[in-house]
Amino acid sequence: MTASIDAVIGSVALVLIVMSVWSWTVIFNKFARARRLQRTSRILIDTYWSAPSAQEARTRLAASDRMGYLQAIAEAADSPLAAPGSLAASVPTDDQITRNLRIALLDAKTDLETGLTALATIGNTAPFVGLFGTVWSIFNALVGIEGEGPVMINQVAGPVGEALIMTAAGLFVAIPAVIAYNALVRTNRVVLAELDGFARDLQAMPR
Repeated sequence: MTASIDAVIGSVALVLIVMSVWSWTVIFNKFARARRLQRTSRILIDTYWSAPSAQEARTRLAASDRMGYLQAIAEAADSPLAAPGSLAASVPTDDQITRNLRIALLDAKTDLETGLTALATIGNTAPFVGLFGTVWSIFNALVGIEGEGPVMINQVAGPVGEALIMTAAGLFVAIPAVIAYNALVRTNRVVLAELDGFARDLQAMPR
C-alpha cells in the first residue's frame, strides 16, 4: 500500500516537474523572440520606407529581418498574381494582393502564438494536479491512522501539512505560466498591430 501511495505522489511530482520545465522553456524562448521583435520591427519598417526604391527596400529588409515576418509580408505584396484561367484570377488584382497579405499575417500570427496554448493549459491545470496530490496524501494519511485509537491533532497536522506541499507546488508551476501568458498575449497584440499597419501601407502603394 505504501509503495502504491509513493508511486502516485511521485507521479504527481514528476508531472509538475515536466510542466514547470516545459513552461519555463516556452517562457524564455517566447520572451526572447518578443523582445527582439519589439526592438527591431519599427527600425526595420523605417528602414524599408527610407529606401529609394521598392527593390532596394526589399533588399534591405531581406538582409536585416532575421525573424522574417516583415519580409514575408513585403513578398506577399509583390507575389505573382493568380494564373490566368484559375478561379483566383477572377478576383480583382487588389483583392488578390489583400488575400496574399492576409495569409502572410495569419502565418505570422500562428507563429507568434505557438506555445501560448501550452502556457494556458499549464496555468489552468497545474493547481488541480497539485490539489490531486494533496487530496491523495491526506486520504491515505487518514487511512493510515484509522484504528489507532483516539486521534490527536498532531497526528493529523503533520501529514496534512506535508500534503499541502503538493498544492503549493502546483501553484508554483501555474502562477508564472499565467503571468507569462498574459504578458505574451499583450506583446503579440502590439507586434501584430505593427505588422498589420505595415501590410496596409504596402497595400496602399500604387502599382
